[in-house]
Amino acid sequence: MSHEVVEKNIGLMMILIVIVISIGGLVEIVPLFFIKDTTEPVLITNKDGTTEYAKPYSALRLEGRDVYIREGCYNCHSQMIRPFRAETERYGHYSVAGESVYDHPFQWGSKRTGPDLARVGGRYSDDWQRVHLINPRDVVPESNMPGFPWLTENKVDGSETAKKMRVMNTLISATCSKCETYSEKEIANAENDVKGKTEMDALVAYLQELGTAIKTRR
Repeated sequence: MSHEVVEKNIGLMMILIVIVISIGGLVEIVPLFFIKDTTEPVLITNKDGTTEYAKPYSALRLEGRDVYIREGCYNCHSQMIRPFRAETERYGHYSVAGESVYDHPFQWGSKRTGPDLARVGGRYSDDWQRVHLINPRDVVPESNMPGFPWLTENKVDGSETAKKMRVMNTLISATCSKCETYSEKEIANAENDVKGKTEMDALVAYLQELGTAIKTRR
């Protein structure tokens, strides 16, 4: 088939383009389903030298992630450090797929109005995070980030937490063979675990664990 025939037949060209893109996509995507680095949780090395796989978010952190999504934090902050020197020197170890196995939806992103948050966990104190979220310019004068003072007043609605954990179990089981799911005890205690907590508490808990699983591998 000559190029001239293809170039003069828009319908045929479209069909061939779809075929080429489909084959290219399958070649890129399908192998990822069989590579351990992309299908298993990251392995954590504890202080005593023992290792264990990363675990799902706690009930409070799960609620904090939902606050993060609801407030649109992902619109300005990515959670994906690329494997380039300029990135790793600023943020730390590059992101690996095993860190995101419990993220549904994942928060990688590409927009960086603000800094990447993939390794923000433990970088600042809880108090710093609270002040920053209430009025960012109190700690970063040049910041153009809006404040979220209402999070200190809003209480976490724990009535839906157990349901969220069950949904997460379904998603985790379908996508990750070695990932842990929430136990019935954890689900039963979910509402009590977040009782009396504010959305600020939940969001800070979420932020303070981001990237801590492999921070020692920097």
